Amino acid sequence: MTAFRFRRLAAAAASALALAASAPALAQKTEKVDFILNWVAGGDHAPYYYAKKMGWYTQAGIDLNIELGKGSAPAIQKVGAGVNPVGLADMANALTLRGKGADTVGVFNVYANSPQGLYWLKSSGIKSVKDLVGKKVGNPPGDGARTMWPALAKANGIDPNSVTWVNIDANSKLAALKSKAIDATTSFYNIHHVFQRELGDDMGFLAWRDAGLNPYGNSIIVNAEYLKKHKATIASFVKVTQKAFAACVADPKPCVQALVEANGALKYDNEMTNWLLVEVLMSDKTSKTVALGWHDDARMAADYELVKTYIGLDKTFDVKTAYTNEFLDKSIKMTK
Repeated sequence: MTAFRFRRLAAAAASALALAASAPALAQKTEKVDFILNWVAGGDHAPYYYAKKMGWYTQAGIDLNIELGKGSAPAIQKVGAGVNPVGLADMANALTLRGKGADTVGVFNVYANSPQGLYWLKSSGIKSVKDLVGKKVGNPPGDGARTMWPALAKANGIDPNSVTWVNIDANSKLAALKSKAIDATTSFYNIHHVFQRELGDDMGFLAWRDAGLNPYGNSIIVNAEYLKKHKATIASFVKVTQKAFAACVADPKPCVQALVEANGALKYDNEMTNWLLVEVLMSDKTSKTVALGWHDDARMAADYELVKTYIGLDKTFDVKTAYTNEFLDKSIKMTK
C-alpha cells in the first residue's frame, strides 16, 4: 500500500469516526414536544400536520407528537400542569383558567376572530340569545363555549343560569338538535358548512362575534415554567408553525392532504371547506399589517377585562404575562 493511499484511508476512517461520534450529539439536539390539540383533528389543524410531513419540525430540532384533545379547558389544564408543554386552546378560556392557577403563556394566535357560534332550528322560534332563556343547550362538558357562556349571556342581558346545559358528545350535536333533545348547541365556524348541509333552510345561526362578544379564539399556549427552560425550542416551534400557516394560506391543497393522510377518517373535500372557513377567522387588521399570529395588546387587555367582569377571576394578574409575541416573524403576514 502506498503512503498516499494509506493517508487517504486514514483520513476517511477519521472522518467516519468523527461522524459517528457526532451522531449521538446531533440526536440529543432533537427534543420531543407533546402538543395537545383543542379537539379532534380537523381542517383548522392542517398546518401542523403539513409542517410535520415536510420535516420542518424535525429540521428545527423538534420531535413533534400531536395529541388529539377533548376541549379547550382540558387542554389548558394539561398544559398548565405541565403534562403537555404545548397546546392549542381558546385564549379567553386560558385567561380564565390562569386566574385559577393554570400558568400558561400564549405564543401564537390562530383565530383573530372568535370562532364560536350558536345553532338552533328556526322552526323552534329561537331568533336570538335572549330566546334561549328556559331552553336546553347541548355541549360537551369540556367545551370552551361553556366557560365563555356567562360573558355572552350577560352581554345580551340574560342570566347565565337561565339555560340548562345538557352533556352530549361533539359528534352528537346535530342528531340531538334534529331530534329536539336539545334546543340549541354551539360550534366553531369552521364546520359551519356541516350544519348548513344537515339542517338546510331550518338552520338558525348567530356568530358570537356578531352578538357582542369577539375575544381572541384559539391560540397556541405553553407551560410558563417549560417556556423559561426551553425558550429556544418554543422559538423554533413558533417559527415553523408561523411558516406553515402562511404556506397553507398560500396553497392549502398539500396542507389538507397531509392532514387527511395522517387522520384516515377525514375526507379531503370536507376538510378543505373547513380550512377555507378558518382563513376567515384568522384574518383581521393585526394579522394583515403586523404579523400572522400576533396578539394585540389592546385586544388582550379588553379580553382580560371581559373575563374579569363577566366570568370572574379567582386571582387577578397582569395580562401581559399571559402572552408574548417575541417569537413571531413580523415579515410573515396574513395575505387574505
